[in-house]
This record gives sequence, structure tokens and C-alpha cells, in this order.
Amino acid sequence: MNITAYNNQLLNSAISKSWKRLVPLMFLLYFIAFIDRVNVGFAKTAMQVDISLSDSAFAFGAGIFFAAYALFGIPANLILNKIGAQKWLSITTILWGVLSALTGFVTNETQFIILRFLLGLGEAGFYPGILLLASIYFPNKVRGSVIGIFVLGVPLALTLGSPLSGALLELNGWLGRPGWFWMFVIEGLPAVFMGIFAFFYLDDNPSKARFLTQEEKDALNAQLESERQKTETSSVTSALKSLNVWHLALIYGTIQISVYGLMFFLPSQVAALMGSTLGFKESLVAAIPWACSAFGVYYIPRIADRNPKNRVKISVMCMLAAAIGLAVSAYAGPVLAIAALCLSAIGFLSVQPIFWTFPAQILSGSALAAGIGFCTTMGAFCSFLAPMIRVEVDQLMNSTTAGLVTLSLITVVSAVLISVLKSNDSAER
Repeated sequence: MNITAYNNQLLNSAISKSWKRLVPLMFLLYFIAFIDRVNVGFAKTAMQVDISLSDSAFAFGAGIFFAAYALFGIPANLILNKIGAQKWLSITTILWGVLSALTGFVTNETQFIILRFLLGLGEAGFYPGILLLASIYFPNKVRGSVIGIFVLGVPLALTLGSPLSGALLELNGWLGRPGWFWMFVIEGLPAVFMGIFAFFYLDDNPSKARFLTQEEKDALNAQLESERQKTETSSVTSALKSLNVWHLALIYGTIQISVYGLMFFLPSQVAALMGSTLGFKESLVAAIPWACSAFGVYYIPRIADRNPKNRVKISVMCMLAAAIGLAVSAYAGPVLAIAALCLSAIGFLSVQPIFWTFPAQILSGSALAAGIGFCTTMGAFCSFLAPMIRVEVDQLMNSTTAGLVTLSLITVVSAVLISVLKSNDSAER
């Protein structure tokens, strides 16, 4: 065997071991995190009755999570880059689990809003941290697929979490507590246990990886270093001044407006389509779009990894599909509306693993940490606006569909912004 073939074998072995060691944990952590992030949508109706939570306060509380996320996104990722994934991801996981469980104890709008803000602070370092961990361990050729498995936690969390949240709401009155109390507490505790586990399981980078041989570490580090040398910058300041980074951040922001403008209201939207109040049956139907999206999240990033030059085209197609689905769901009957929401969910979630292959193609080192943090910060800020945009547009137009149509138009804007990446060498490098 020649040296090149031997090195390739070592590299493939290192990637395979890293995949088996890290990707299942990344998936499971995000699965738990996302249930804790969006279960508030299932509690909305009951909390409005029990603690007099208004529509505006709910929208503000749902969105302020992302305001806190935005404030701490970049600093959190720079801290992770400095102290390592083992400590930082463990701390953030435990913290958000505790705060999510405490949401079950709120008794008024002010407490609800404060807990949502603190939850955003607690989780701010997690998502960009996981993305940075993927960039630290996995070469560009497999990064989209890796992030695809990670993002697969979203549809599965919404598919399995929807009926779970609906079932926990049925515990209403048990031990004198409302159902939403049990939902927040029971769904928050797994994050605490997983955070403790992650502390003993994670290694900060390939050089410290206990599961790799020295030869495998060297091969993987050599490949990652060769990719870093092709990036535009490793300077934090240069990254935050880069028009390419701002372009990517704006794309991610528009994606998040559409995603969360749909996600927080999907359970109540499905209940309205069914002409009933939100319960276990309705939560099962609300899980259908996310179950369908799981197939897209699994396969579409793999197709994009096999054809890197088509990543931009595939991303545009995903967003246009999502836009069409939103528009159709605003006016269609129950069956067609659910099908349209399935199309939207596939588009929204499948595009995100592909999108996250772009930053590592133009940034490296601390600049990559800052760039990812900046993109997630922009996304968090736009996510903060998303529920309020939908509510305010509906109220302004005195309509129940205007908000969805507005989200559809924003999604089209996102597709246009992505399409401009065709003339950007960094997108296809």
C-alpha cells in the first residue's frame, strides 16, 4: 500500500470513529434541547387560561428567548473555543435543562418572560457550539451529512415530542398541578442528566480524542489544517467585517423568521384546521409535517455532499418549496394544508445542514467560532421577531392568514439571497 492510500485509510478511519463517537451524542443533545425550546407552543392555550397569558405576552415570551440567545451567541462560542467543548457544552446543557423545568413554576406573564429570557441565555452557547464542534472534527466532504444527522434531532423532537407534550398536558390536575407544569418539568430534566454525561464523554478536539490512535489523529488534523489554509481569514475582527459573513448571517436570519413564525404556531394552527382544541389527537396530527421532514433532513444534505457545486441550487429549491407550502397552507382545506405544511417543514429543515457547510469554507480558527456565532446571533434576533411579525401582521390586516403569507414572502427573499451565492466563490470552494 502506498503512502497516499495509507493516509486516506487512516483519515477515513478517523472520520468513521469520530462519527460513531460524536454524532449520536450531538443528535441526542439537540433532540432534547429542541423539545425544551418549542414545547411552550403546546402550553400556550392552557397557560392563557391558568395565568392569564395574553397572545402578545406569549409572542414576546416566545421571541425573547432568541433575544437573549442573540446577546450571548458570539461570546459563548468564543468561550467554547477557549475552554473547550467538554466543559462548555456540558455547562450549557445542564443550565438550560434546569431553566426549562423551572418554567413549570411560573404564575404570571412577567415570570414567564423572565424564564424564557434566561433559557435563551442558557442555550445560547449550545447550537453554535455543536456546529463549531462539527467543524473541529469533520472535514468539509462529510460536514453537511454530519450536521444533517444533528439537525435530524429537530423533526424527530417535533414528531415524538409533539405527542409526548400532548400526553403530558393530559396530566392536568395530577397532584394539584396543571398539565403544562408536568410537561415543562418532565421534559427539562433529561438535559440535566445528559449534560453530566457529556462532561465525561466529550473530548475537546481530535488531538485530545481518546478514541483515536495517534496515526488517526495526525491524518485527521492534517486534512483539517489543509482546509483551514484555504480559508479567507482566521481573524475574529476580519470575520465580523466580511461582507460574505454578513451575507450568510442575513440568509440564516431570514430562514429563522420563517421557521419560527411557523413552528411556534403550528400546534394551534393544526387544532384550528381540525376545528377542535389542542390535545393529544391534535398533537399527533401536528407531528406529521416534522415526521415527513425527517426524510428530507436525512437524504437531502447527503445529496448535496455528493455534489458540492450544487449546494446553492439545492438550498434555493428547499426554500422555494417551503415558501409554496406556507402560502398554500394559509388558504387550503385541512388535508391539503397539512400536506403543504409537510412541504414547508422539509424545505426549512433540509436547507440548514447545507447552509452550515458555507462558513467553514471561508473562515477558520477563532474567526470560524465568531462567524458561526454571528450567524446564529442574527438568526436568534430574527427568531425573536418571528412570532411577533406573524401576530402583528394578522392583527394589522384583521386576518388569520396574512401572517402566513408574509412568512412565505420572507422565505422567497431568503431563496433569492441564497441564489446570489452562485457568484460567490466561497460558497462553492
